[in-house]
Amino acid sequence: MDDPEMTAPVPATGEIAATLIPGPVEAEVDNPRSPILAGFVGSVFMMIGSLGVGWLAPVSELRRMPVFIWMRTEAVGVALAIVLLAIGGMLLVRSWLRLGQRVRVWGPQARKATLQAVAAWGLPMTFTVPLFSRDVYAYIGQGRLMVEGFNPYENGISALSNYFQLGADKMWTEAPVPYGQLFLWIEQFVVWSTNVQPEASVILFRLVAIFGVGLCIVYVPKLAELHGVNPHRALWLTAANPLFLTNFIASVHNDALMIGLALAGLYYSATRRAVLGIVLVTLSIAVKPITIVFLPFIGLLWAGKKAGWSRKFLFWALTAGLSFAILYGLSLVNGFGFGWINGLSAPGSIFIWYAPVGLVGLVVATISNAFGLDGWTLAGWVFDAGKLLAVLIVAWQIFRGDHDRLMRRLTLAFAAVVVLAPMIQSWYVVWLIPLFAVTGIRNDWQVKALYFIVSFFMIYAISDQLEVFPYLQTEDLGLALVLARVASAVTGLLFGLYLIFWDPRTRRLFRKTHDPVLERPVI
Repeated sequence: MDDPEMTAPVPATGEIAATLIPGPVEAEVDNPRSPILAGFVGSVFMMIGSLGVGWLAPVSELRRMPVFIWMRTEAVGVALAIVLLAIGGMLLVRSWLRLGQRVRVWGPQARKATLQAVAAWGLPMTFTVPLFSRDVYAYIGQGRLMVEGFNPYENGISALSNYFQLGADKMWTEAPVPYGQLFLWIEQFVVWSTNVQPEASVILFRLVAIFGVGLCIVYVPKLAELHGVNPHRALWLTAANPLFLTNFIASVHNDALMIGLALAGLYYSATRRAVLGIVLVTLSIAVKPITIVFLPFIGLLWAGKKAGWSRKFLFWALTAGLSFAILYGLSLVNGFGFGWINGLSAPGSIFIWYAPVGLVGLVVATISNAFGLDGWTLAGWVFDAGKLLAVLIVAWQIFRGDHDRLMRRLTLAFAAVVVLAPMIQSWYVVWLIPLFAVTGIRNDWQVKALYFIVSFFMIYAISDQLEVFPYLQTEDLGLALVLARVASAVTGLLFGLYLIFWDPRTRRLFRKTHDPVLERPVI
């Protein structure tokens, strides 16, 4: 049959020009500079706010600088810091949402805009005083234990002279280190190279975290492509996510390195380079042991799609044996053995009210105490039941399910470990975001749930940990801290309500389950 275009009359010269010259092509992303710039401003606000309420070591020389003195000791300075921090954090959330709305096609231009946003929003955070957590000062104390010849798996930082000047939370004073051998060496190197200088140590630990962020930026798109998920959208959901950036860069959590190594290991395991994958995941375990959950699923990837049970058990044994051998070798080098197993009882709150299991335990304890029973013992049973249920779900995902959904099964298993714990920190949630993003977050209630989760945890982080300096001019420092937290929470909550209910641009994201204009194809 003849092609109609081949048999059509030849047009005149002007018609040829009109035919060959294409019309204007619509950009894949509509003016991304606006949300990127807004997010940069929000990140700068957070950086300035951190000068007043971020965490500083008591021995920090920064405390003697006039700008720090004013923002930490004067009521006006503290108030300004709180407002800037809260507005900056929520402005970052809005910018992330708006950047996603600006994308017409999740193509290379969307990837470029996402990477520009990560750079613009992450740069000011690189220079913030640590926010929302002071774990980085515990890292410094643990590194000092190593430098001074102590076994950090047997000694808390109270074994050090003047340990309270390091700035770590007091809960770390008698607690053993819960981290693996690799991160112990990183802590030792940082403290040795900086001679325990707190600001220089924070910068080096932040560079380690940024390296972990870089691993996520590289391997999230690769893993998404393996699952038929749009890699550019997965990158936006993960790396430009304000919860991801604040927890990993502003808060300086070692979880960035942990999850980055784990994602790299998953990618190589899924592309038939299982030995390299096991090595990388084992290094992730040597940062924080929680990623040991990944190993059974990597064994299944190594065994292959059509593996029978005998082959599965063989490759589970090989995976476990190789990982254990690496960890054992690392333990021989540092001489501390597997002491990090004892460190898994690391300090922290027993429960928190917004964790589902924590909330049930709190309700049980409250009601039981009202009737004269031992409420907290019963709450402990609830917490243990949640952990047992998590173990059962992990086992189910390991032994049951389609091989083609193996990464999703891993994601659900890891989510069970996090969600069914009585204590959930915001950075625990960040562990899950890359895994769900690469296996598919649909443009319906799933992505809307992510918007709510990010907004909630940002508001909570803004008000949860603030350092109000003891020299603040007030008679009641406890009341001052409460008022500071309330002020930051109210500011963040009002901004969050604005995004959800009143902002003409973002409220559609929270209210509608389907919008053909805003919801572009995932694949």
